[in-house]
Amino acid sequence: MSKFKLFINTTGSIFFVIVFIFFSTLNAKNIDKFNKADKIADYFSGILLLNQSKYEKSSQYFKKLDGLEESHLIFSSKYIYSLVNSGNFYQAFNFSKKLEKDKKDSFESDIIIGIQHLKNSKYDLSSKYFLRAKKRNLTSILDNYVANTLYLWSNLNKIEIDEATINLNQLDNRFENLKKIQSAFLNCYYRSENTNLFFENLTSDKKTDFSRYFYFYAKYMESTGKPSQAKKILEKSLKKYPRNLLLKQYKIDLDDKKNNFKFDCTKKQDVIAELLYIAANALSSQSIYQTSNFYLNLSKYLNKEFHSFDTLLAENFYNIGDFIKAKKIYKNLSQRGSAFKWHSNKQISRILTQEEKRDESIKLLTNSYNNLQNLSIYETFDYAEFLKNNEKFGESIKFYSEILKQIDKKHPLFSEVTDGRGVAYERIGDWENAEKDLIMSLEVKPDQAYVINYLAYSWIEKGMKIEQSLQMLQKANKLKSNDPYIIDSLGWALFKLKRFEESKNYLQLAVRLMPADPIVNDHFGDVLWSIGNKIQARYYWNYVLTLDKTEKELKDKIEKKLIKGL
Repeated sequence: MSKFKLFINTTGSIFFVIVFIFFSTLNAKNIDKFNKADKIADYFSGILLLNQSKYEKSSQYFKKLDGLEESHLIFSSKYIYSLVNSGNFYQAFNFSKKLEKDKKDSFESDIIIGIQHLKNSKYDLSSKYFLRAKKRNLTSILDNYVANTLYLWSNLNKIEIDEATINLNQLDNRFENLKKIQSAFLNCYYRSENTNLFFENLTSDKKTDFSRYFYFYAKYMESTGKPSQAKKILEKSLKKYPRNLLLKQYKIDLDDKKNNFKFDCTKKQDVIAELLYIAANALSSQSIYQTSNFYLNLSKYLNKEFHSFDTLLAENFYNIGDFIKAKKIYKNLSQRGSAFKWHSNKQISRILTQEEKRDESIKLLTNSYNNLQNLSIYETFDYAEFLKNNEKFGESIKFYSEILKQIDKKHPLFSEVTDGRGVAYERIGDWENAEKDLIMSLEVKPDQAYVINYLAYSWIEKGMKIEQSLQMLQKANKLKSNDPYIIDSLGWALFKLKRFEESKNYLQLAVRLMPADPIVNDHFGDVLWSIGNKIQARYYWNYVLTLDKTEKELKDKIEKKLIKGL
C-alpha cells in the first residue's frame, strides 16, 4: 500500500474535509494542476505538520506547491507561518514580495515586508506596509492592535512626542494596559524628562502585575549613566517579585558587569520586539500557540540579543508536547546566566520526569542545585518541591525545614513551605507532623482551596472530623468551583456521613470531569452500591481495574468488592 493511500485510510473523514476546503478555495482553471494525489498529499501534510508545530517539515511540503498562492490565499498565510516559525525569515520575505508582485498580498505578507524594512531602519517603507496591514478588514482584535501599533512606532521619526502621545491614545481602549506600557516606552524613546514618572506609575499599578517592566525601567537608568539607580530599582522590585527570572538575572549581570540581554528603548526595533512579545504572550495564554510563535519569532528576529523571549518559546513547545524542541531551547537558555541556568534545568528536569527518566531528572537538578552560586531560599524551595514531586519525601523535608529556620509566619513563602512539608510528612506516614504543618499553613493563609482539600480528605480517610471536613470542603468548593478533586472529596465526605443521594450528585460530576481517574471512579462505584445500583457499581469497579494509573493496593480492594460488595 502506498504512503498516500495509508495516509487517507488512517485519517478518515478529516482528510476529505480538508480536501473539500482545498478544492473549494481554488479557481477552476488551477484545479488540474493541483488535483493530483501527490499535490493533495503535500498540501495535507503541510497543514497537518503546521498544526503539530513541525514548522520546518511543514514548510518543506508547502514549498513543493509553487504557484498555489495564486488561487489559494489560505495556503499563502499557512506557508508564511511555517517559514517564520521555522526561522526562515528571508524565505518568508521573498515569498511575501512574490505575493505583492502577483497582487496576492495579505496581512501576514504586509507584516513580514514591514518588519524587514524596520529591521534595516527603512522606516518610511516599513510604515507603508504597516499602513496596508492596518487598513485590511481584520477579524482578530489582537492583529488589528498589532498593525496599528507597528504603524504608530514606524512613524515616530517624523513626529514629536506630543503628537505621538495623541496617536497612541487613539488606539483601541480595550487594550488599556498595553497603552500604559507603550506610554512608558514612548517617553523612554524620546528621552523625555517624564520617563521616570511613567515607569513609576506603570510598575506601581496594584491591579495588574507589571513586574517585567521593572527590568526596562532599570535598563533605562543604566543607559542614562545611572547604574546605582538601576540597582536600587532592581533591589526594590525583587523584594516584591523575588521569583521574577528576568529581574534576577539582570541583578546578577549588573553585579558581575555582564550583559546577557540587550535592550535599548531608543531603538524602535527593540521596543517593537517587546510589543510583539506581549501579543505572543497573550495568544499563548489562550493556547493559540501557532500564532503566538509567529509573533514571538518576529520579536526574536528584530532583537536577537534579548534571549528572554526564548522562555516563552520553550514553554509553548512544552505545552504542545514537543519536548525535544523545548529541551533544546532550554539548553541554549542555560548559557545566558546563572538564574536562567537554574530555570532551564528545572524545566528540563520536569520534562525528563514526564518522559519517565526520573533518575536522570533528579541527577540533573541535584547537580544544578549543588552548583548554584547565587543560592536563596527560593531556589531551596524549588528544589524541595521538586524532590517532593518526585517522591523523595524524606529529603524534601530536610530542605523545607531549612527554609523554615530562616523565615517567620509573615514571609510569603511560609504557607507554601508548611503545605509542602505537610504533604511530604503525610506521604511517609508521619501524620502527627503532617497535620500540624497543614493546619499551620491554613492559619497563615486560610483560603488555600487545595490545602483545605488535602487536610480534609486526609481526615475523612482516617475516619475523623468528618463534619468539620465537610464544612471545609464546602468552602474549598466555593473558592475553586468545578475542581474535580475538591468535588470528589466533597462527595466522599457526604458518603462517609451516609448522605448517599447528595454524595452521588457530587461524585457523578467528579467522574464527568475526570473520567479516567481510578479513585473517583471507585468512589462513584461505592455510592452506587450503597443506593442499590449494584450492577452499575460493578461496572465502575471493573473499569478501574482497566486503568493504567490504578495502583496495586486499590486493585486488591476492588477485587474483594467485586466478590463481596461493600
